[in-house]
Amino acid sequence: MNRTQWDTIARCARGEELAETPVALIVDSPWIPGHLGISTIDYMTLPDAWLRSNLAIEAAFPEVIFLPGFWAEMGMAAEPSAFGCRVSFSAGKTPAVRPAFADLDAARGLQAPDPRTDGLMPLILAFYRHVEPRVRDAGHVIPMVAARGPLTLAAHLLGVTNFLLGVKLDAAAAHALLAVTTTVVRTWLEAQAEALSDVRGILVLDDIAGFLSPEDYEEFAHPYLKAVFDAFPDAVKMFHNDTNNPASYRRLPDLGIQLFNFTHLQPMAKVRELVGPSLCLVGNVPPLEVLAKGDPALVAAKARECLQSHPGRRGLMLSAGGGTSPGTPADNIRALAQAARAP
Repeated sequence: MNRTQWDTIARCARGEELAETPVALIVDSPWIPGHLGISTIDYMTLPDAWLRSNLAIEAAFPEVIFLPGFWAEMGMAAEPSAFGCRVSFSAGKTPAVRPAFADLDAARGLQAPDPRTDGLMPLILAFYRHVEPRVRDAGHVIPMVAARGPLTLAAHLLGVTNFLLGVKLDAAAAHALLAVTTTVVRTWLEAQAEALSDVRGILVLDDIAGFLSPEDYEEFAHPYLKAVFDAFPDAVKMFHNDTNNPASYRRLPDLGIQLFNFTHLQPMAKVRELVGPSLCLVGNVPPLEVLAKGDPALVAAKARECLQSHPGRRGLMLSAGGGTSPGTPADNIRALAQAARAP
């Protein structure tokens, strides 16, 4: 991401109308290494390989804003690793994370680890400190940092099924765990911002928040997500939740976010109605069936549908309805960008 692209994001977050609809994609280790034909482990651990890869995709798609941009990450392993979750690496895919606790009882009394010293997180912080000067020398910036949300982290610690069962069977223990995971998410974002020189935005990704009923979302998700976002009052705040459940949509403005990336399974017009006029929507082309597996003509057609279903350019960044899927071809990304520029 360059400074001009970040300014575009900031303008969208402020609700400004731009001359053209921006195109943005969430990209990370599920897509970048495979697209460039390199090992996922090399991409995650070798600064030279990581930097070459990110510069290569920036050069190949200058009309696309990649979010969060120059993301140093290890799949979903960073935060869970600090709690003792077993992490298994392989050359061809992102790390597998195994639960550390059988149930909420086993996690009672859990203390929040320190992102600056525990698990894989301090390695990522060191990685950021090492590569940022080279990123800036290449004409780019790292203005946004990212973290998995409190519920997603809790689900990694227990497994999704056990966490959701715990929410229904032992509310007090679920709240205690979420208080801990919320602290880790917040301090992890703070530590990344401290390691870098000019962070102005945060991205929180939490699909598990979309597994809840409206009532359970209000009790077990909203307060904890809000606590994270409220800790960064001056930042541009983006939320990703691409589960097919609109139960939380009406409450999203109260989180204080400005950007929302959501599922392609929810129609753009419906999402706009539910979230209201204040949020910038980041979507909504199907990431797998269309952007990864379709052809450029289909991508362009679906992109036009998205643009036509939204009331104007204000409050919209054209994107996938979720993250960029492995195997997404370059021609389809270019077709998406071209569709946004078409009159």
